[in-house]
Amino acid sequence: MTVQQEAPAGEALEVWIDQDLCTGDGICVQYAPEVFELDIDGLAYVKGADDELLQEAGAVTPVPLPLLTDVVDSARECPGECIHVRRVLDRVEVYGPDAD
Repeated sequence: MTVQQEAPAGEALEVWIDQDLCTGDGICVQYAPEVFELDIDGLAYVKGADDELLQEAGAVTPVPLPLLTDVVDSARECPGECIHVRRVLDRVEVYGPDAD
């Protein structure tokens, strides 16, 4: 399935990380350092629009369209299967462990 089929152009997506499953490998940071960051605890977190680390459980951040491929690759390659990308409109996961 292509990105266009799962997330039509212009459709807003958001991403969050389940830290309980994060293995701290940092693959997400390698793919999309603008969106993900490892904290001092060794776990990955999403970053807010002002580059701040969002450490509260279930914190989400928008997926910038230019970084969509990098964020999707992060979700697909994550050994902990902890990265969730979902549509903002209906909160349906389109990439990650809970995607259909």
